Amino acid sequence: MSGKRTVVIGFIGATLDRVGKGANRWNHWRPTVGLCQQADLPVHRLELIHGLDARDVSLAERVRADIQQQSPATDVRLHPMSLRNPWDFEEVYGALHDFTTTYHFDTEHEDYLVHITTGTHVAQICWFLLTEARYLPARLVQTSPTKRKSDDEPACGTHTLIDLDLSRYDRIASRFASKRLEGLAFLKSGIATRNAAFNRSIAQIERVALRSRAPMLLIGPTGAGKSFLARRIYELKRSRHQMQGRFVEVNCATLRGDGAMSALFGHVKGAFTGAQNPRDGLLRAADGGMLFLDEIGELGADEQAMLLKAIEEKRFFPLGSDKEVESDFLIIAGTHRDLRSRVAEGLFREDLYARINLWTFDLPGLAGRREDIEPNIDFELERHAHEQGERVRFNLEARRRYLTFASSPEAAWLGNFRELSASITRMATLADSGRIDEAQVEEEIDRLRYAWRLAQPTAASADLPGDGENMDLFDRLQLKAVIEVCRRADSLSDAGRQLFAVSRQAKAQPNDADRLRKYLGRFGLEWSEVVGTK
Repeated sequence: MSGKRTVVIGFIGATLDRVGKGANRWNHWRPTVGLCQQADLPVHRLELIHGLDARDVSLAERVRADIQQQSPATDVRLHPMSLRNPWDFEEVYGALHDFTTTYHFDTEHEDYLVHITTGTHVAQICWFLLTEARYLPARLVQTSPTKRKSDDEPACGTHTLIDLDLSRYDRIASRFASKRLEGLAFLKSGIATRNAAFNRSIAQIERVALRSRAPMLLIGPTGAGKSFLARRIYELKRSRHQMQGRFVEVNCATLRGDGAMSALFGHVKGAFTGAQNPRDGLLRAADGGMLFLDEIGELGADEQAMLLKAIEEKRFFPLGSDKEVESDFLIIAGTHRDLRSRVAEGLFREDLYARINLWTFDLPGLAGRREDIEPNIDFELERHAHEQGERVRFNLEARRRYLTFASSPEAAWLGNFRELSASITRMATLADSGRIDEAQVEEEIDRLRYAWRLAQPTAASADLPGDGENMDLFDRLQLKAVIEVCRRADSLSDAGRQLFAVSRQAKAQPNDADRLRKYLGRFGLEWSEVVGTK
């Protein structure tokens, strides 16, 4: 201790300080008395808090007398405190907070300790919180008994000082920081990404993933890694024991009609034609785990309404059932579309968008993260080595040539990171003696250029938005006819009524606009794109 006076603040030990009767009490360890018997810790003043009950007052007086007998230099001051329930956190914290704010601390001349051995567990926690928050300019002191060698040896026990500002706590903080860096590296699969915006997003995702169960929305083009990142978030949360259930993934663009409702929410036997057996559905499969809904913008209006209820209430009706079922899942949604625009167009529910939009993260495509191409090349080579048991490397000139091309504006990377992965896998598979040479790189560059040329619309398909040339003739002719109707129609609903004039008669609640929207979505088209193309 310093040359300052030592002041200890603490509760009377209603149980530990009461042990023994008469002279026999000196044969028992009593933490408050023992604290004032420490040879290397002279206590100049003891601020002793006790209850208002007569037994507590009597005990406090007896303990003060015993301390004065053993340590006459210690000034024991008693502080009665009214606590109706010493196990009520709010009441205890409030009482101790009031005590600390009215107490006069003279830090220039006195050192303060808080005795945390006595009092309820709630009181001990409150002392720690108040000290850590610096309401108390103090360190913590903990006392404990020791085995006596003889009856003549005083039962004073030992003490330990706990300084919340000690450097060893910095080392503990460093361990937490190190764990966090491990979490970031895990989300990025150990890839040393260099894009500053992406790294900031991953850092935020890591914090949100470990601190919140709120939905997340991942926005990015196909192949940008939405599905991969969602699974890594799940694995990170599972490694920290934050969930025990499964990771369930579904691409909403593949769901149609009754099949969409059944796949998501399940159905009972006989719910629709062909429903010969009941089905639990994906939401129930994700109970206790995570549900990743990729391309959530493709869900129909009915599915959106039921999904909103399931997210908010954790309950929903399986198709054809009048009995609700429960499922508590964490949801991550993915989309390549601008959901705000779809809300404005009436194609996506505003309340559902608000519910999944608390945490939104944009994942740029590979063309927007060209500085990350090189570390991803190394990652793909390592993955190939792990999967195939054979390590493959570029020779120096081949690597330089591929990097130059891959990072140039000429490289379209329409398939984003998925396309880069396929490109590296092809070269690694064809490499002789574990080396990718310049000839293989040039061959791969030609292959990529050819694929990207095919993906561009030509004169033969210029009247069709999107990738018209790579469509079957049947689909091309059908889509062209649909687009012509759309451009003549007054609205999406009007076009739907014209196109489904016959089949809509058989439906009790026809949703022509939704059917047409889903049809266009199969080709990556939106209503605004179709009617705006001349």
